[in-house]
Amino acid sequence: MSATATSLGPARTRLALLALALGGFGIGATEFVAMGLLPDIARDLLPSLYAEDPEAAIGRAGAIISAYAIGVVVGAPTIAAVAARFPRKALLTVLAVAFTLGTVASALAPTFELVVAARVAAGLPHGAYFGVAALAAADLMGPGRRGRAVAFVLSGLTIANVVGVPLITALGQQSGWRVAYLAVAAIFALTAVSIAVLVPATPGDPHATVRRELAAFRVPAVWLALATGALGFGGFFAVYSYVAPLATEVTGVSAGFVPVALVVLGLGMTAGNLVGGRLADRGAMRAVFRLFAVFAASLIVLALTATSVVGLLAGLFLVGAAAAALSPAIQTRLMDVAGESQTIAAAVNHSSLNIGNSLGAILGGAVIAAGWGYLAPTWVGLALCVPGVLAAVAGWRLTRPRGDDAGDDAIASFAADDDRVAVSPGA
Repeated sequence: MSATATSLGPARTRLALLALALGGFGIGATEFVAMGLLPDIARDLLPSLYAEDPEAAIGRAGAIISAYAIGVVVGAPTIAAVAARFPRKALLTVLAVAFTLGTVASALAPTFELVVAARVAAGLPHGAYFGVAALAAADLMGPGRRGRAVAFVLSGLTIANVVGVPLITALGQQSGWRVAYLAVAAIFALTAVSIAVLVPATPGDPHATVRRELAAFRVPAVWLALATGALGFGGFFAVYSYVAPLATEVTGVSAGFVPVALVVLGLGMTAGNLVGGRLADRGAMRAVFRLFAVFAASLIVLALTATSVVGLLAGLFLVGAAAAALSPAIQTRLMDVAGESQTIAAAVNHSSLNIGNSLGAILGGAVIAAGWGYLAPTWVGLALCVPGVLAAVAGWRLTRPRGDDAGDDAIASFAADDDRVAVSPGA
């Protein structure tokens, strides 16, 4: 057990972990609530375009999702590299306050362009929060449970998709999307207070330097792991960004049914996240290969059955479960190959996932705006699985032990075991 894990009682440890997960809940709400409110946002911020061409307006409003993702991509490595040596509790509290302010600005900005800028600012703390919170949770839970620690922090995000996002989406549909973002800001304010009160004081890494953290980017396997996450989650966000029009225009349900669809997708994400954490502790690369196969199959199911309510809900559950299960596996893989650069490795996973967020929203919006229909983003997601798997295979081949030719057969059966990673900055 770690020093932190043994210095706290079980009840205090659980409360500290819940405080960390609450931040993940707020992040899930701020990142995903726009998906169910895109038509409302487009109608309010782009009224002329919406009146002329609703599909084009909704596609353009997807830039709000991409803007948040850009903030994550920029903020995660920057903040993580600079702040790795700072005390974790103080850093997490500051990041929660930054989330609060950025989300309030998103709610109050008067024009589409200013809302986009506010979403960039709101995304800046995202990756650093998850990275530092994952390290703090791993310390609280003790050795040998790193994948489950990552999954616990991410559980706040997945639970947000079951409870927070549907409720806040319904609130936004009734009271306006700006009220929805103010509700999210309140969650972040509560997170800041909870971390300040419940999380034990823990030092950062006193030996961390910007140079040492950035050394992770000299490792080719790190870049390939990042590409795997970006492409895999690009496929997920191509679907998730346009859940509302998929449900109303393809399945034919009312807008009031959209929160139900989001609940089902969130249930899938919650279940998948729990499974993914355990699979990651048994071998991250093995989990990545198997889960990509499940993810591809789930996208096909959704594409073929979304015209019915049962097919829509089943497909969304499977897509959410497979995508969420991939996240802790990819993050554990990054931490495996990053050497001493653990803070930045834990953070930049969220940069890659939000590159996928931006990529998926852009490509999904592009095929919709081109007139290919609201099912087209699902096929975009399936297409992105191919380069995602190829990146995972290339990364595995770089780090497998020399002379381990049996691994090629393991890849073919989705059973590659990555517990023996040997990598150096010059690999």
